[in-house]
This record gives sequence, structure tokens and C-alpha cells, in this order.
Amino acid sequence: MTGLTVEVEDLSVHHGEVRAVDHATFTLPADSVTGLLGRNGSGKSTLLSAVASMRRPTSGRILVDGEDPFENEALMERICLVREAGDLLPDERIVTNLAYVATARPTWDDDLAGRLLDAFRLDPRARPRQLSRGARSALGVVVGIASRAPLTMLDEVYLGMDAPSRYRFYELLLDDYAEHPRTIVLSSHLIQEVERLLEHVVVLHEGRALLTGSADELRARGATLTGRPADVDAAAAGLTVLSERHLGPTKQTTVLDGVDAARAAALERSGVEVGPVDLQDLFVHLTGRNS
Repeated sequence: MTGLTVEVEDLSVHHGEVRAVDHATFTLPADSVTGLLGRNGSGKSTLLSAVASMRRPTSGRILVDGEDPFENEALMERICLVREAGDLLPDERIVTNLAYVATARPTWDDDLAGRLLDAFRLDPRARPRQLSRGARSALGVVVGIASRAPLTMLDEVYLGMDAPSRYRFYELLLDDYAEHPRTIVLSSHLIQEVERLLEHVVVLHEGRALLTGSADELRARGATLTGRPADVDAAAAGLTVLSERHLGPTKQTTVLDGVDAARAAALERSGVEVGPVDLQDLFVHLTGRNS
């Protein structure tokens, strides 16, 4: 199976006077797991709804596999968006819901769906309305993974799931992705939990694509500089400073860009310790500014 490439160009989506998505531009590469990371209210759900053709853009454009997805029936059957418990029939049995989903998903795998129900201990005779929030979320996960859509978007589907269930979800998603590559977008604000899954990252903040690139590239862009305050200030001069804090007689400054391997080695020799920044810290520093 081949995943779909998504190109978002200068996209804006407004709710009345609210700019939920504001001139966002980025690309989601095919056959990759992309993290769409953002605080609550950053525009993640609106953006995914626009990609899934559930909301018309106010301006700009979206191309999925080179085509506009809006009212594109042939393309829509290749795109699956699951939001928490999914768009299910709450008073129909789970088995009936899954049979309904299968009719709209040519890539649906019924055997996989059954194994996922067992993994999450979901009774196929139960009705979604009868389930706990965590169990409804698990049902959404079943739909998202078993659909095996070339573009699968999971919008914070883990809400209500306890930690063991969330980690089981991550494991099952990665296992099936390894066997059946496709384009997966995982919307989340639990960055420490999902970081190990991600190959590509888009950081959305106040509707804008604040940062985008491969996960490894983004990690490499950040660095912490630790040492005597005067030395750290000199090392950070001219760089984009994300945060500063004092640790007794030393100072630690987090910077973005400007510290390549050669400069890091020179700073270490001068007495300034250079450390990594994980995606969680980079996200907090970037989206915390001006908040």
C-alpha cells in the first residue's frame, strides 16, 4: 500500500471571526508517521477536518495526492479521520458499526478489526453509547487502524484511555504500520508519549505551522547551553533564545538553531556544556512564548 502526500499551502480556516487555521503551509510526506502537535485550541482538529473534506477552507488550498479533496468521492474513500470515539452510530452494536464502516473503506481488514477488539477487550455486541469514554476511544482506534486507509488521521483518539491502553494503542499502530505502510497523522499534545513513534513533525500554534520537518532534524535544531552565566550569554549571543534559567552559580539557556557539531565542540572546550533538547521541551519552549 502506498500512502498519500498532503500539501497544505497558505491555508486559512475561519469560524466566524475566529481564525482557527491561519496561513498554514507544510507538507506531510507519504508513508510516514507525522505528529501534528499543538496545545488545545491550536487548530489541529479544524485543520484535519479540512484535509478530510469535512470543512471548506476559507483561503489557500489542500492537495492530497495532487488533488483537491473537497467533494472528491474517489479520494475520500482513501482518507480516514477518526476523532476520539469516531463518527459511529451510538445505538447500534459495535459489530454493526464496523460492518457499516467496512462498506466505505475498500482497504478495511475485518480480521484485524476482530483482533483489535480482542486487544482492547471490546464486546462486539455492545453499543457505543453504553461504553465508558476510554472504551469508546479504543473503538475509535479500532476503526482507524483496521481501515488501513492510505491517509489515516487520528485526532487525539486516546482521550479517556488509561496509560496501559494508550501504550497498547501505540504498539498496535506501529506494528500494523510496519507491515502496511501508509501516511499516518497523529494529532496529540502528549508529546513525551508519542515522540518515539514520529518520523515527521508539524507544530501548530495559534493556527500557524510554527515548525515542521523530520523529528530528528527538529531535535537537532535545539540545544541547551550550561555553564557560567557570562560564558553562556556569550555562547548564546546572536542565537534565538527560547528560555533561560539559573541553576545556582550556573545558567542554562535553551536555543534554537546555530549550534552545529563544530560549534558545539568549540563551546565544550570553552567550558560551556552543550546538551540536547527533546521534542517535548522544544514544543513547550516554542509554544510557551507569547502565551
